[in-house]
Amino acid sequence: MMWPTLLLGLLVASAAGWIATSYLQAQRIRRLERSHEEIQVEETLVFDFLHGLGEAFRESIRPQELHRLIVEGATRILDAQGGALYVSDRTGAKLTPAFISKGCPPLVDIPPNILQQAAATPTGLERFLRLHTVAPGEGVIGRVWQTGQSVYLSEFSDAPELAKLRSSAFGTRSVMAAALRYGNQDLGVLALANGPMGVPFSQGDFVVFKSLAEQSAFALYNAIIYSMANEKKRLDHDLEIARDIQRILLPSEAPAIDGFQISGINVPARLVSGDYFDYIRVDDERLGVAIADVSGKGVPASLIMAICRSVLRAEAARNPSPADVLRKVNRQLYPDIKEDMFISMAYLILDHHRDSITLARAGHDAPLLYKQQSRTVTPVKSPGMVVGIDSGNVFDRLTVDFAISLERDDCLVLYTDGVTETLNAEEDEFGLDRVIQAVRARANDGAQAIVKKIIQDVRDFTGSLPQNDDITLIAIRKT
Repeated sequence: MMWPTLLLGLLVASAAGWIATSYLQAQRIRRLERSHEEIQVEETLVFDFLHGLGEAFRESIRPQELHRLIVEGATRILDAQGGALYVSDRTGAKLTPAFISKGCPPLVDIPPNILQQAAATPTGLERFLRLHTVAPGEGVIGRVWQTGQSVYLSEFSDAPELAKLRSSAFGTRSVMAAALRYGNQDLGVLALANGPMGVPFSQGDFVVFKSLAEQSAFALYNAIIYSMANEKKRLDHDLEIARDIQRILLPSEAPAIDGFQISGINVPARLVSGDYFDYIRVDDERLGVAIADVSGKGVPASLIMAICRSVLRAEAARNPSPADVLRKVNRQLYPDIKEDMFISMAYLILDHHRDSITLARAGHDAPLLYKQQSRTVTPVKSPGMVVGIDSGNVFDRLTVDFAISLERDDCLVLYTDGVTETLNAEEDEFGLDRVIQAVRARANDGAQAIVKKIIQDVRDFTGSLPQNDDITLIAIRKT
């Protein structure tokens, strides 16, 4: 009777063991399934987060919208009570709050009076958090930004500003914060927080959070690049408009005047030019011809050039003295020109009734006079100083009218230093001698031929190098 009882006990024990094993296995399988489901949910959330950041750049996303996507996406993935994103200001000296989600516990030091008011009016605390900037090393956010080290805090011995809030309605149970850096740029700090009633973050949460912070930094950096590219497009568009306006201000063709043949050209080094030339009808018998070079290039020089043109045209009307015109131009422009800027100018008047030329030079490169009879080219070095560096006492004394005698087929060539100072690959200057050779080579072919020859010689000299300064030329031939 003993053996059957023993066998029965063994069978019962085996069955019980099998049942227990099956139960434990089923429990383990259910736990694995739940864990797998949780991992799948987390993967889906992370994928949605990354997908959302990627989609954001398909269109021109506003920075505020990107900041919201980052904070709300990270909060959702890690099931946090709230989150905050602080970004570096334009100076790089402070962090400004870019987005703080609703319900996010305060992560900066709150003044006692704000805390007292917050119990009755929470909007006061929200307003403070939206406006409060963070200096390097200030609190948890400032230290993370300063050190670049991500932190996970569940006790706040090193964060007194958070510890003092722990027993209040605004307290925090656990915090994760990461510096957002890409390349050499410090972009800001991302932080997530759980309140006292929430479940503290785990080490696994911290690993995921750091990965999200890396992707957020990359997204913020791309947003900056996109913003810079869009800003450049806007600036390029504005410069295109400025160039079109400047083209209107510069003469499109030379006017006809008895006894003289004229040709002029302006070739800007950039979209807009600091060089200027103009033809001004003084009266029925006289035509004014001006050439000028504002120190510098680009937009500032072009603005001064536009002002100079307006003043010169106003003063030139019915005034037969080029020197007097330049004196008045200098007196009007002097108060408004910065100390490091000036204008070199040459202004002459052609009188077809008397077949005469009168020149006044304000520190500009000396015009070249070609004499057909001797085939010589000589600079016309009349006295004068640049516009804008003297109120008028010295300028008026130095600037005088200078008569130039031109006979048939003689030529006068005016130019800016963008011609003579053009550099080639060896950094040699084009120089005045090459300009003189070009004038002598094409003087017999007319004013337009002289201008074309000089421009072509300059281009041949520089080769593929970009133009380094504005170029302006005017040729006048006596017919």
